[in-house]
Amino acid sequence: MFRKVAVGISGGVDSAVAALLLKKRGFEVVGAFMKNWDQVDEKGICPGEADWEDAQWVCRKLDIPLVQVNFVKEFWNDVFGHFLKDYQNGLTPVPDILCNRHVKFDRFYHYATQHLNVDAISTGHYARSSFGTYLEHFSEASDNRLLNARDSFKDQTFFLSLIPQMTLRKTMFPLGELLKKEVKEIAKGGGMDRISRKKESTGICFIGKRNFHEFIKEYIEDKPGIFIDFDTGKILGSHNGIHYWTIGQRCNIGGMKKPMFVLARNIIDNSITVVGGTDHPALYTTTVYTSTPYWIAENPLDKGILNCRFRFQHTKELVNCVVAKTASNGLHIKLEKALRAITPGQYAVFYKDGECLGSARITEPGPSLHFCSNVDSKYLETSFTGVENVARVCH
Repeated sequence: MFRKVAVGISGGVDSAVAALLLKKRGFEVVGAFMKNWDQVDEKGICPGEADWEDAQWVCRKLDIPLVQVNFVKEFWNDVFGHFLKDYQNGLTPVPDILCNRHVKFDRFYHYATQHLNVDAISTGHYARSSFGTYLEHFSEASDNRLLNARDSFKDQTFFLSLIPQMTLRKTMFPLGELLKKEVKEIAKGGGMDRISRKKESTGICFIGKRNFHEFIKEYIEDKPGIFIDFDTGKILGSHNGIHYWTIGQRCNIGGMKKPMFVLARNIIDNSITVVGGTDHPALYTTTVYTSTPYWIAENPLDKGILNCRFRFQHTKELVNCVVAKTASNGLHIKLEKALRAITPGQYAVFYKDGECLGSARITEPGPSLHFCSNVDSKYLETSFTGVENVARVCH
């Protein structure tokens, strides 16, 4: 059923090995390099050009055709534009999740199926699906489920938590059963040692190695404000705009006994509320509210309350939680353990039994430690207290 596959080739080792494995499996493979950003860095160099050259080298090595697809306009409209708007509104976005949702697994999927005439697409993401590595268990009658990768450290299901079901049904993840070290060994064995030694990119793709403050000031005008101490109400200093800061970030405010960290941002007067100490109780919460969730397969809340696991950053631990719907069709999440710096604009991603269920955008931490500064620090170790007990502790 699936014979021809388009692979997103980035110029890195993961996508190269994905293409190699597909070819060895007997698929007709077409490489596709997605150009999503075209701005040069401070040295006048466009990092994307080096990646394009590496993508060409990989496809010549594998003897597969390669096309370059320009999604710069789509990336700007669907990802970067929202990124800027969020920072202006005091939110902290997750552009990789939006890029996967709107570009790689929407625009690219439709381009590949309509213009490259493929049966399916593939990427170098570390993830698995219930339809199997090569869609060998494909079923017209059921949804495909997004499953954790074998390599728990490299698992990328967090960034795929908004993947459209239609696309997931026709997506292969050749690396899902492999460890990163095995991927590099396969690359070396396939004569791609040059790519296996390539340094992996980290951080936000369109910022690259640039300083974030220098980057963001090119797009958002400075709007000065003040730093306010949460515990005393005193003004501690000034800043150039809330778009430079995110919850939990350290502020370099001189003359303080403790390092200060961002607690909240006010888009009305551009003030930033800060607290002393990275483990200040006000930075922790056990309750989270979100907007309307996206579920990859069927809605797990159809039967009422959902017991599952929660994560709001890719590198953060999974925490047990209870999820319920709100009157506004959002979610009310109670965490078993208080977590630090849960930030509006980020995503609550849900897992159960090795499956990524979906995600919802965080609108605010709930009525928890966020609202009281005189909480005994031992409370942070308390498990699953719920809103009632939080109110008792705060008052």
